[in-house]
Amino acid sequence: MIYITRRETFNAAHRLFKPEWNDEQNLKVFGKCSNPNWHGHNYVLYVTLKGEVDSETGFLINLKDLSKIVKSRVIEKLDHKNINLEVDFMKGIIPSTENLAIGIWKQIEKPVSELGAHLHCVKISETENNFAEYYG
Repeated sequence: MIYITRRETFNAAHRLFKPEWNDEQNLKVFGKCSNPNWHGHNYVLYVTLKGEVDSETGFLINLKDLSKIVKSRVIEKLDHKNINLEVDFMKGIIPSTENLAIGIWKQIEKPVSELGAHLHCVKISETENNFAEYYG
């Protein structure tokens, strides 16, 4: 079993809040991340696949193929966007780092498996100190 990881980056804005709560309750739970005027991050995304090395190519998969999947299904949808308002796969979901990792997994799991690999982990770093890992 081999593991291989692709790194991508994107910039996006979001707000952590529940619309049914008032600003005071949102501030109490989500802190400054509930700013009504949004805030942004420079995200780093790591997508790790696992499987067996193809003896003919020496690859688990061609990383160019993985890059195309991640860029078309994730990066193009998130980069320089407001996650709350503009990202289809995050509609109605609080855009925490945890939920973003789960949403990204759901976007790429099937096309990755069609390449003959298994999605092992989606890791997303929101800041240099905070990240989430999702293993499906």
